[in-house]
Amino acid sequence: MAGKHKLTDRQIKTAKPGARLPDGRGLYVKVNANGAKYFRFDYRFGGKRKTMALGVYPDTTLANAREAHQAARTTLTEGIDPMEARKAHKRTERGADTFEAIAREWYAEQVPNWSVAHADKQIRRFEIHVFPFIGDMRMDDITPPVMLDCLRRIVDTGRRDTAKRVKGICSEVFCHALASGRAQRDPTPDLKGALPQPVSKNHASLQDPADIGGLLRAIDGYYGNLKTRCVLKLLPMLFLRSKELRGAEWREIDLEAAEWRLPLDRMKGGRAHIVPLPEQAIAVFREIEPLTGRGRLVFPNERSADRPMTDNAPLAALRRMGFGREEMSVHGFRTIASTLLNEQGWHPDAIERQLAHVEGNAVRAAYNKAQHLPERRQMMQAWADYLDRLREGKADKVVPLHAAAR
Repeated sequence: MAGKHKLTDRQIKTAKPGARLPDGRGLYVKVNANGAKYFRFDYRFGGKRKTMALGVYPDTTLANAREAHQAARTTLTEGIDPMEARKAHKRTERGADTFEAIAREWYAEQVPNWSVAHADKQIRRFEIHVFPFIGDMRMDDITPPVMLDCLRRIVDTGRRDTAKRVKGICSEVFCHALASGRAQRDPTPDLKGALPQPVSKNHASLQDPADIGGLLRAIDGYYGNLKTRCVLKLLPMLFLRSKELRGAEWREIDLEAAEWRLPLDRMKGGRAHIVPLPEQAIAVFREIEPLTGRGRLVFPNERSADRPMTDNAPLAALRRMGFGREEMSVHGFRTIASTLLNEQGWHPDAIERQLAHVEGNAVRAAYNKAQHLPERRQMMQAWADYLDRLREGKADKVVPLHAAAR
């Protein structure tokens, strides 16, 4: 092994700024412009090139660097990324008082109370936006400026709302640490006013019934992917959230009973939801059934049958049909249904229940536990019939839905 080494102490001592001195098998010395000399190890893991720091010369000797290099190479042969192994070792040495350790402990306690989708979203927020920057820090070392710097990284990407939510879950972790005596204070309240407020989103939607009829005709004439066309047909009829519709599973849908039952772990509000299916929606499901009916998902991803269609697919189709971002959005189908159904006299509670909105008022929420199913069945069929008339260009001849249904 020794014969394969190229470097000597003398070569390192006399190396000029900017030099790169190889020692073999990825180990080398890099000399900075100021003359500082660093031991580095270049390797590949998971198809990516990585560089591992092994110390600064002369505090780290050439022999020490070679020993660390050999240990890293041994770790690689075991299928483990040596840099990740070193991070894990440091976390173990520092004990359970780091932010990441306490955050994962808090997360494990909360998971039983959350839907699968919400739990996945929360841990991803930590892993993407927090752990890489303050995960290895002890709680009391995370001062308000350190926390603010972490959150500003998110703001700088344009995701102000995400920054606000990350601040909230970080505060929960600090409170958990306070209760168990592993932190002295929560720095997040000191950041009040330090972050820009989230920009409210106005989801673009068509307003004029004649324009809505034109959109429906454009969807009928869309000759792209069949699954995308079926999603676009169902969005205005059922006015579910895009994620809920794209994630549809065949086991949830009973075409004979004309009913779709979505479990609580697939709903934004964490509450199971029933969607009465009008005849036109059943026809769409029958259209797609020969293509995807043998699988779990109604609208699987093009690349993986185990994942639902991407959120960009229906939006991209709208843009290809000529509907710009200021004119129509995927969420806009819910806005159209909510606006017109209210205008046409349907009971507000039935509309809100069909939209699967979670009532913020506790008294009204208790009152509104009723499913309103009989009226919603009537409303959904009348709504689908109304959309048919708009599609046929009869917007000026449409009578109020509720009156027609009676």
